[in-house]
This record gives sequence, C-alpha cells and structure tokens, in this order.
Amino acid sequence: MSFMSYTTLDVQRPSAHVARVFLNRPEMRNAFNETSIAELAQAFSALSQDSSVRAIVLGGHGKAFCAGADLSWMRGMADYDWERNRADAQALAEMLWSIYRCPVPVIGRIHGDCYAGGVGLASVCDVLVASDAAGFCLSEAKLGLLPATISPYVIRALGEQASRRYFVTAERFSAVQAQALGFVHAVCALDEIDAKIDEIVATVVGNGPMAVRACKTLVQDVAGQPLTAALREDTARRIADVRASDEGKEGVQSFLQKRRPSWLGD
Repeated sequence: MSFMSYTTLDVQRPSAHVARVFLNRPEMRNAFNETSIAELAQAFSALSQDSSVRAIVLGGHGKAFCAGADLSWMRGMADYDWERNRADAQALAEMLWSIYRCPVPVIGRIHGDCYAGGVGLASVCDVLVASDAAGFCLSEAKLGLLPATISPYVIRALGEQASRRYFVTAERFSAVQAQALGFVHAVCALDEIDAKIDEIVATVVGNGPMAVRACKTLVQDVAGQPLTAALREDTARRIADVRASDEGKEGVQSFLQKRRPSWLGD
C-alpha cells in the first residue's frame, strides 16, 4: 500500500503498524543529493507524527544501500562558497537528527554497499541487519574530506576506537567485521535478509507501543550520562510514569491473566 509520493524515495505502509522507507535512486547507487536529503527529513517528520506506526524499515533499492554523496552534487559543491557549503552540511545534519530522534524504532536493511554518508544513515538506525555481501567504508579522507556531519552518530554506533581507525584509513570493512565491532546486530545471506527483518519487526510490533518509544528515548537520554542523583531520580520517575499508564497497567494485567494485551488486538 502506497503511503506518500516522493521523487527519490519509495515510502510504503505494508501493514497498519509498519512503514518502509527505501532510497530509490538505484542508478545512482542511492547516493545523496539535496533532494533526497530533504525528502528523507520530510518522510521521517511525517512518520514521527503518526501514532499508529510502531516500526520503520530503512533500506535501499538496487545494488547498494547508499554510496554517500552524489557525484554530480559534489561537482556543484566545488563551486559553492563557505556559506553554501555550511547550509548543505546543515541540511544533512538536520536530516540525520530527524531519523535519530524519530520516536519509532528504525530497522536498517543494509543489503549492499554502505559508504560515507550511507554509514551515517546506518548509524542513526536502532537495529542494523546486513547482508554478508555488504561492505562499509568511511571514504571521505580519500577525497581530502572528513566525515564531520555524520561523526556524532558514527562514533556512538561504531565506537571511538574503531572510528579512529576507519576515519583516517578510509579502509573498507565487511559486514562480519561490522558485527564484531557491535555496529551491525545481525548478518545473514542476502536472500534471508527480509525474513530476518520481518522477524525483528514482528518482535517490536508485539511490544507495548508506548513502552517501545519510551525505551528508545531512554537509551538516547541515559547513554554516557554520569550516575548522579538527578539521573537516579529521572529513571525512577520514568518507570513510575509507565507503571501508572493505561498501557503499563494493561501489560501487567494481561501477563498475570495469561492473555494477549489489548495492543495486539483479537
């Protein structure tokens, strides 16, 4: 079922609670340009406001997940002044933020090569499933550039030590290596990737929808924080809020009564 119409994306609602956002420039290996950046921000803004959405799959059509920046767009940027370059970089930063802070869990489907800005896009996903044929590369240094805009997300997801290596070497690393580093959560054969994605999506959708959103926010808010009295008070307040909510009460009662919770329907 079609959800919205875009020129660089394929956005669908295959079921009531699931959305699929696929980069749809296969002839360009799904490389970013200013249009695709704007449309990704628009799509995730719209999905963030839809309370019925419980899981979003982010992927790409064609052979690559995302090859980074579009070459034609990069050629144009060579003539930009500093202000125009900053504005373009800011648009990318805002797009990544819109996905990272989307209240709905985002499952990344990395079926093919994931380079440069594509690694940034993968880094803002909550769960990453990759094909064993997929490759990753933070290739900016090869072009005399640096992965500045994506760095806050990549360093969080890939880890500081691995980022120190791959930022400066611009080496390609495999899906298996990415999993060993904790960046990718599951690796499988290409013909098994959709089954694995469906399995994870079903698990997420089966949980309390508001609890899932609160869990995603909890990780983002608590990660890296010092263990202060304020943090202890904040986390105690959060669990009290959830326990006192209608969903929290329904979840506990359904468990005790050995029945399906109301959010799963009949």
